[in-house]
This record gives sequence, C-alpha cells and structure tokens, in this order.
Amino acid sequence: MPYRSTENTRQKKDAKRAAMMQAAVRVFAEKGYYTATVRDVVTAADVAIGTFYFYFPDKETLFVHLYEETADFLLQAIQQAVHSRATLPQQINAGIQAYVNIAIYEPAVVQLLLVGGVGAVLSLSTKHAEFRKRLTDIWQWPLDQAAARGLIARQNTRRTAEGLAGAFDEVVLNVLNQPNPEFAAAAVVQDMSQFALRAVAYSG
Repeated sequence: MPYRSTENTRQKKDAKRAAMMQAAVRVFAEKGYYTATVRDVVTAADVAIGTFYFYFPDKETLFVHLYEETADFLLQAIQQAVHSRATLPQQINAGIQAYVNIAIYEPAVVQLLLVGGVGAVLSLSTKHAEFRKRLTDIWQWPLDQAAARGLIARQNTRRTAEGLAGAFDEVVLNVLNQPNPEFAAAAVVQDMSQFALRAVAYSG
C-alpha cells in the first residue's frame, strides 16, 4: 500500500506539471513571453498558483524548461521520420511531413520555437543555438549519406542543411498564417520536398 500511494502521488504531480507545461505553450505562443504572466499559465492549466511555484521559481525558469522540452519533441519527431526512410527523397519528404504535421496540429509548438522564444530570454540564447544546431544536424544526415553515394552534387552539406532548415521554417510559418493551413499541408510537403531535391542537385 505505501508504494501504491507514493506512485499515485507521483502520477498526480506529473499530471499537474504536464498540464502547466501544455498550457504554458499556448499562453506564451499567444501572448508572447513578456506579456504572459504566471497567472495566465495557472488559469489556463486550471491549477493553483501555489502549484506553479512548487515546480518553478519564476516565469523565466518555466520558459527555459518549456523551450527545452518543446525543442526535444519537435527534433525527435523529425529525426525519427528521417531515419525511418531509406532514400534521400523519402527521408526529406518524411522529415518535412513530420514538421508540417506538428505545425498544423500543434501550432503553438512551432510558434514558441521559431517566434516566441527568439530573443525573449537572455539565458535562452545558448539553448536556441543548440536547437538550431541539432535541427541542422538532422537535415545534414541524409545529405551526407547521399553525397557519399554520389547522388547529389559536390557541396558543403552543412551550409546546405542550414539553408534548408531556414527555408522550411519560413514556409511553415507562412502556412500557419493562412486561414485553413491544413488544406495546404499536402501541397506544402510536396513543394518543399521538390525544392530541397533541386537545391542539392539530386540525381538518384
């Protein structure tokens, strides 16, 4: 019985923390870091303000934790999609599809990482740079494989991956600004995939 009680308590605490994190993503995406308040977060999460301070000493700490977890979520989704395919066209297409899916169904995640987090907190600059590095790593991996097989033109795959990452971000943000982004999702995935293959001069 003591173990069951302890496990129950832990699960309730985890659920409250998860609720706050999910609410905070939406609040920060909608209001921005400076306008959003702790009260906004606890109201959206339907928890007591004391619960917030049990987990986080202040808004900045919450935001940094949130940025890290959100970045991990997006990066893992894209990386798993890319690594699940065998050829460059499939890898690029799957990665973009995963990115667009998150953008369409979890838009606050993308808004937080690409807009809300940029320059919002000084202590976040290092984590933002790490996020961009890891994202570039994901796009560079299939390019290096294709280059080793002579399937793309000789190039600096790091610079190419950085360019593709930035281009994909821009297109995704533009799609999210449309009234019904889900209607454009399929065409966007196809267009970006074709753009990437042209950019690297894929010959496979």
